[in-house]
Amino acid sequence: MIKGFDLRNAIELVSNQKGLDRDVVFAAIEEALKSIVSKEFEEGASIRVCIDRDTGKFQAFRNWLVVENEKSIDSASEINLEEAQQHDVALAVGDYVEEAVEGINLSRISAHQAKQVMMRIMREAERTKLIERYRKRIGELMVGLVKHVTRDAIILDLGDNAEALLSRSDVLPREIIRVGDQVRCYVRNVATETKGPQVIVTRTDPGMLVALFSLEVPEIDEGIIEIKAAARDPGFRSKIAVKTNDGRIDPIGACVGIKGTRVQAVSGELNGERIDIALWDDDIAQLAINAMAPAEIVSIVVDEEHHSIDIAVAEENLPQAIGRNGQNVRLASELTGWVINVISADEFAAKEVSETKVPVQSYSEQLDVDEEIANILLREGFTSIEQIAHCDKEALSTIDEFDDEIASALQERARDSLLTLAITAPDKTNESSRLKSGQDQQPLEKDTQQEKE
Repeated sequence: MIKGFDLRNAIELVSNQKGLDRDVVFAAIEEALKSIVSKEFEEGASIRVCIDRDTGKFQAFRNWLVVENEKSIDSASEINLEEAQQHDVALAVGDYVEEAVEGINLSRISAHQAKQVMMRIMREAERTKLIERYRKRIGELMVGLVKHVTRDAIILDLGDNAEALLSRSDVLPREIIRVGDQVRCYVRNVATETKGPQVIVTRTDPGMLVALFSLEVPEIDEGIIEIKAAARDPGFRSKIAVKTNDGRIDPIGACVGIKGTRVQAVSGELNGERIDIALWDDDIAQLAINAMAPAEIVSIVVDEEHHSIDIAVAEENLPQAIGRNGQNVRLASELTGWVINVISADEFAAKEVSETKVPVQSYSEQLDVDEEIANILLREGFTSIEQIAHCDKEALSTIDEFDDEIASALQERARDSLLTLAITAPDKTNESSRLKSGQDQQPLEKDTQQEKE
């Protein structure tokens, strides 16, 4: 046993002051003592130091790894099997031979080196603890004291030897922050720096908007109201979509508050940012209409394939719908997650006619029908020849303007058209014949009077 110091009181003191677990402090001191003992032996020697957690006394051991007899060994840390079994016949390759180390000279220089090792390990333990603490707070609001302001960033003191980095790009436009100010931020991430853990915070993330509403609106914190989506143009304008889980509560009214007190409190924290509150809807078309408020929508078309929405507004409402520099439509797109295109009602009508003209002409040529029947097919949702050919005949015959005979004729012509396309597809010279695949058939015209008879 090495004669040493009673470390219990010192370890308890350090543990309490630094807020570290006692085992972490013990491990740091063991590693420090190991660095002292190792210097008494040749390089590469394997040393283990153990401190008794009850008495505070420590003991050092030297270890050798047992290797096969034929293998060349490193005498500083290895021993062959034959020699090892002279100590204990039960030892096998891969085991360790351990001997207690006695009479170690703990010189002043060695003690200083050990202290450096111990302090380094304890600093790493403190950093790890801080990182774990603040990583649990990612997505939360935090208040820090402005410690230092530079051209590129603002350093906030969070206490407990932790600092937060607020980049200039994460500060609201026209916002002035000075040393000594208390600043509320949203925790985005925790970075490990050489000088210690650093909390990355922001004031521009949509998450801060959600967190502020959760702070101001008790119904959100209680889960009665949900903020389903949020979008921001930091410092200027933002939108949130809210939903209630209690039909008796108006989610928009709850977020606005009496005389607008709640939404004004959030806006004030964000340097006067204007906030639009929309009602969430699972139907994407209705959600888009809500998100575009206060603009009034005339028509809307949802393109699920391209994940886009075309919205038509009256010509005089176009600037309001688009917003300054496209702000309103951009935020609505972010809120819904769909690409929203805003056009005037006249442009919308012209586009609709243009898009309808091509399939109408295609139906007229491939099915040999007039435009009226082609328009009826489009109106009922038949957008391709394949749909007509392979659908249940009843889907066609139940259309008001059609009967079984017309439905059968349409399906037959659609199938003939597909067959002709399949046969002539390799031959590029027969393009015109493919378009007129029904040229030998009699024209199919709609005659309401004849159908009634």
